[in-house]
Amino acid sequence: MHLFYVTEQIDGLLRFSEEESRHCVKVLRLKIGDDLYLTDGKGNLYKGRVRDNNIKACQISVLERINDYPRLPYNLHIGVSPTKNNDRLEWFIEKAVEIGITEITALACEYSERIFVKTDRVQRLMISAMKQSFRIDLPTFSQNIPFADFVQKTQTHYTQKYIAYCGEQTQNPPLLQTICQPRQDTLILIGPEGDFSPKEILQAVSHGFTPVSLGKFRLRTETAALLACSAVQVING
Repeated sequence: MHLFYVTEQIDGLLRFSEEESRHCVKVLRLKIGDDLYLTDGKGNLYKGRVRDNNIKACQISVLERINDYPRLPYNLHIGVSPTKNNDRLEWFIEKAVEIGITEITALACEYSERIFVKTDRVQRLMISAMKQSFRIDLPTFSQNIPFADFVQKTQTHYTQKYIAYCGEQTQNPPLLQTICQPRQDTLILIGPEGDFSPKEILQAVSHGFTPVSLGKFRLRTETAALLACSAVQVING
């Protein structure tokens, strides 16, 4: 069974975007009367039936709302500096959505090699990954957020806040998986290839972030971010 993303409702019927309509009708060749699943990306899952297979505006009637579909029992926010190669950041975003994440912020750090990301492309990528993995929550994405502003604004929003870096400001920081607790809203900061600056590390620590290690070896930005995401998923079972 296929999962579709829908945001528009007209006269009691859900209507696909032109892109989703084309995928439904032309690619998957679904016909009037065929059943499918839909999500609005906000934690709602519906079983529906094709009422109008217009290739530009496919319309779906809702058969039932499924209330017991599993969702993440925690919020996970990864703040990461964009990589110089945009494909590497997109790879992380795609895999993080499949594993399970609620928010991604592209941070503007002192040593960032890139600041801006194509948000339209990221949105399409996240929608595709959400549908592929049959998840029903679409993560939010923000970009070009100055590091200092970010750590200050998130001071009280999370019960667990961690910063992973390669520097020596803190000797022998604990492994993330040894101190991260399950079912807690969690925020993890991952720096650029040149790491966070000493000033940024001090700023984060002063705003309640705990230094953590992701292991003995030095990882690329996108690898470190995905490892952090995976660790939280494993901790939560």
